[in-house]
Amino acid sequence: MIRVVLIDDQPLIRTGLRVLIADTPDLEVVGEAGNGAEAVELVRRLRPDVAIMDIRMPGTDGIEATRLIDADPGSSTRVLVLTTFDDDAYVYGALRAGASGFLVKDMPLETILDGIRVVAAGDALIAPGVTRRLIAEFAARPEPSPGPRPGGSPRGRRRVVVDGITEREREVLTLVGRGLANAEIAAELTISVATAKAHLARLFTKLDARDRVQLVILAYEFGLVAPPG
Repeated sequence: MIRVVLIDDQPLIRTGLRVLIADTPDLEVVGEAGNGAEAVELVRRLRPDVAIMDIRMPGTDGIEATRLIDADPGSSTRVLVLTTFDDDAYVYGALRAGASGFLVKDMPLETILDGIRVVAAGDALIAPGVTRRLIAEFAARPEPSPGPRPGGSPRGRRRVVVDGITEREREVLTLVGRGLANAEIAAELTISVATAKAHLARLFTKLDARDRVQLVILAYEFGLVAPPG
């Protein structure tokens, strides 16, 4: 059972999500909060698997609440941002703060439910249009100078590591960069979904990547996928 808390300053939104999740056998709402400060305390007390987080709330907003939750060494809660505002500043702010997913409220309900399961399983999920803009924005940045990379990995070491991955892992990384899901990768390469997941697990380790979003960015950085446009 995936334990979920709902954080949104609109009671109607929380009620709708609670009713939706109540009809889903593998998900359970264990708490609700109406602002970021309440959310941090709720997560600290209940230790849910997933926090569904709005961004624009009175007082402590969702991005700051996400940062505080992510910074808590005792917390394994993963944050799924669910907001009305599909705005690049919010996307980048949420990802920098440690969110594992970013969806907008007008997406199909099944997509939101699947998003909860994806982030609970330790993966990352970004709305497709948001992912394309994220990649485009990253690809447009100037080449970074050599030096420490996020996670403490020097750029030079990562270049060596990507040369050391297997040809199959390179193919998987390329397909991740194109935005394919695990089942689509498996179909494209004629392998099982379990094998695709195993290749992804090795890529996370070899490339020191926290989640799928970082793999997408690395696929562009290594030139395995061409920037959009």
